Amino acid sequence: MEDVLDLYEEAYDPQYPTVCLDEKPVVLHADIQPPVPVAPGRPERVDYEYERRGTRTLFVVVEPLAGWRHVEVTARRTMQDYAQMLRWLVDELYPQAEYIRLVQDNLNTHTPAALYETFPPAEARRILQRLEFHYTPKHGSWLNMAEIEIAILERNALSRRLKSEAALRRQERAVETERNAQRRGIVWQFTSRDARRKLERLYPVKVVESV
Repeated sequence: MEDVLDLYEEAYDPQYPTVCLDEKPVVLHADIQPPVPVAPGRPERVDYEYERRGTRTLFVVVEPLAGWRHVEVTARRTMQDYAQMLRWLVDELYPQAEYIRLVQDNLNTHTPAALYETFPPAEARRILQRLEFHYTPKHGSWLNMAEIEIAILERNALSRRLKSEAALRRQERAVETERNAQRRGIVWQFTSRDARRKLERLYPVKVVESV
């Protein structure tokens, strides 16, 4: 926990950007009956029945201090999808950075092994040398600032039924574009000092044996 919190306190450095990554599964639904539109004095009404249209995964990447985020929609959540995201970060988004400090949770696909499962060894090693992994605690994924961005997406883009991948992409891209244009950053205020005070019960206690 303190490793992630100390990282968040460091000043912005484009040579060593701090990037948060997380994933969000989304179920696509189509209306069976068309919704009744809004009318004066009456909200939109949506029938409870729907048709399930499969699932998609949102890979959400956030650079909090730069006020930038990106959402990638994939059909699956595999090691290969994750590895492709890492290569995109290294080669397309931060080609000039010395290395990227990546904050992520302990999902079973979020490992360096995913690169070797996807690319030839030399390519996997090349990508890996440009990454520095910082894992949130097993029960502390709330420390990943990408979860804040996901919550905003859920409120502004995913609250309505989305019947297709194209509709999903339109909704999330509208939110992403607006927030990037406004350079909406995330101000993180919970520090290691706060953790030691508020979460004291989680820290090891040194027992002094009496003689």
